Amino acid sequence: MAKSYSSSPSRVYEYDVFPSFRGADVRISFLSHLIREFDQKLIKTFKDNKMERSLSLKPTLEVAIRNSKIAVVVLSQNYASSIWCLNELLAIMRCMEEFGQIVIPVFYGLDPSHVRHQTGEFGEIFENTCLNQPEELKVQWRGALSKLANIFGYHSQSWDNEGKMVEEIAIYVSGKLLLTSSKDSEDIFGIENHMAELKLLLDFESKEGRMVGILGSSGVGKTTIARALFNRHSHQFQNSVFIDRAFVSRSMEIYRGANPYDHNMKLHLQEKFLSEILGNDLKIFHTGVVEERLKNHKVLVFLDDLENQFVLDTLAGGINWFGPGSRIIVITKSKHILRAHGIDNIYKVPLPSDGLALQIFCRNAFRQNYPPGDFMELASESALHAGNLPLGLVVLGSYLRGRYKKEWIDMLMMFRKSQFGKIQEILKFCYNGLNNKNDEARSPHCWSRL
Repeated sequence: MAKSYSSSPSRVYEYDVFPSFRGADVRISFLSHLIREFDQKLIKTFKDNKMERSLSLKPTLEVAIRNSKIAVVVLSQNYASSIWCLNELLAIMRCMEEFGQIVIPVFYGLDPSHVRHQTGEFGEIFENTCLNQPEELKVQWRGALSKLANIFGYHSQSWDNEGKMVEEIAIYVSGKLLLTSSKDSEDIFGIENHMAELKLLLDFESKEGRMVGILGSSGVGKTTIARALFNRHSHQFQNSVFIDRAFVSRSMEIYRGANPYDHNMKLHLQEKFLSEILGNDLKIFHTGVVEERLKNHKVLVFLDDLENQFVLDTLAGGINWFGPGSRIIVITKSKHILRAHGIDNIYKVPLPSDGLALQIFCRNAFRQNYPPGDFMELASESALHAGNLPLGLVVLGSYLRGRYKKEWIDMLMMFRKSQFGKIQEILKFCYNGLNNKNDEARSPHCWSRL
């Protein structure tokens, strides 16, 4: 009997933003302006105007929190006076930890340190709310407030124009929504297992800076994993940037042919890097500027597909270049680069299990997670020829999509021959077939040309 495979359930997002707040004054003034700005930018926001509030969260509200991509928590002095709001915050922080929900705090007329340590007038209000509450619940509330205050957010006292702050928050949220992608494509790669392992290695709760390597062979899914990690955690940092090989190539193009450690090339590369992470064009004149500008910034930096030690030394010479709590992630297939840079925290990306490999293949070959009954043996053998390598599974599955059973059999017979024993040859064959507009690769007589 054929074995069936199913994918893990993906989250269904009904809202882009869930706002958490306390008080009619906040609703009528700041929040109404913010929601109007969201509406103008077509950002779908949960609105609870007609909901009756009680001491416990209603199931509909918990579902709304869970099904929102971003939670914007507007903290005023009165926020801590509400058991409802504090329980709401617990639900939001759980979603952040379990699903990577983006959380953006807005400190409205409030010092973030008072939230972090529950001090000042905010602390007094909080203590009054905690009266007659279970000790375990009070501990949970304190932990949630402290974690929230450690997230990069917006402080109204730093703005002389509330309208500008509202506009900036809406622009920031809009940008984050562009980064958040459907989990459907991620789940098929077993992304949650990778996220759990990397979360332990990165230890986001630690205030110490850390460099981490993501290591693996070509096609194993390193960039897919890195992108998902960046999308989920970039909101926790003051500045974040994802540097790929294309960025490095463009930045170094004008110095093609220069010696590997040309000083001007190094300056130019750092200049482009700083401009990218700080969001404005810069001109620098010495190589110590990266450390000077970023040593007080909590940053998240991804250096993807890195094969050049010079680039790593130039952009992230040491973790001391960056502020407390910074994370630098280097994605490479070269363990030597990581060792040479003193990076000991390394996540080696494993190949997917046989069951997951078949799911990846079937998602691309049949647009579902399992093969039709009469294709089970053919699909299993095809996935085996891809060596469980995600890139091979995707390319081979895409090539075979919509083909007749006889074509599958002819192709597998060809793959059993010695010249197609390596995954590189199979990938070459499939790439050529996918790129051939006339699809001549369907015919066995064309295969000998490869």
